[in-house]
Amino acid sequence: MTIDKTQIRNASTVIVLRDRMTTPRILMGQRGAKAAFMPNKFVFPGGAVDAGDANITLAGQLSDLCGERLKEDATPDMSHPLAVAAIRELFEETGQVLGKKGAWHGDVHPDWADFAATGHLPDASALQFVFRALTPPGRPRRFDARFFLVDADALATDPDDFTAASDELSHLQWVSLTDVRAFDMPFITEVVLSEIEARATDPEPPQSVPFFRNNDEESLFIRLRGHAPTD
Repeated sequence: MTIDKTQIRNASTVIVLRDRMTTPRILMGQRGAKAAFMPNKFVFPGGAVDAGDANITLAGQLSDLCGERLKEDATPDMSHPLAVAAIRELFEETGQVLGKKGAWHGDVHPDWADFAATGHLPDASALQFVFRALTPPGRPRRFDARFFLVDADALATDPDDFTAASDELSHLQWVSLTDVRAFDMPFITEVVLSEIEARATDPEPPQSVPFFRNNDEESLFIRLRGHAPTD
């Protein structure tokens, strides 16, 4: 099936936070110069939801709070495939495994063969839904992106080992929140970083989630299950 890349696609982005109580650092990489979307920019791992993501069984589910926030202003319910896509994209782009030890049963989808070979099942229980952004009109790719925060302690792999990563992101590295502003990042990444900085030492998922809703009619900054932000 041919995918129309001019249409808005659901996507998941993963913000891995390390040493959050002392010297917080986040995992970032650089997109290629020839990438159609955000070339050369430093970004968090992530990508579009694939059709097969809805059929992948999770060893651990999202929290009820995060699941409810994901359902808001979304038809149909995308909470499960978004969580699966987050784990898949994190593994593909960084080689990091968010999962529990366990064996897969039956045929393994080709997109998950390498993940399954690590001896883990995907586990979404540590993911926290913290931000949502719709790419503005006029861009070569448009995504309805949900940003998930996860503590590096939840990873099943060595956080400094990127040998299993694909070549989609280069210069994978842990960047201090005090130094990250010096990197060439998309505007929305800088906005998300402000949210992460504000809650770096808070281990609980947010009660309300910011949403940059850039549709064809207007651009709105709202909060899912919350109130409009104040200065």
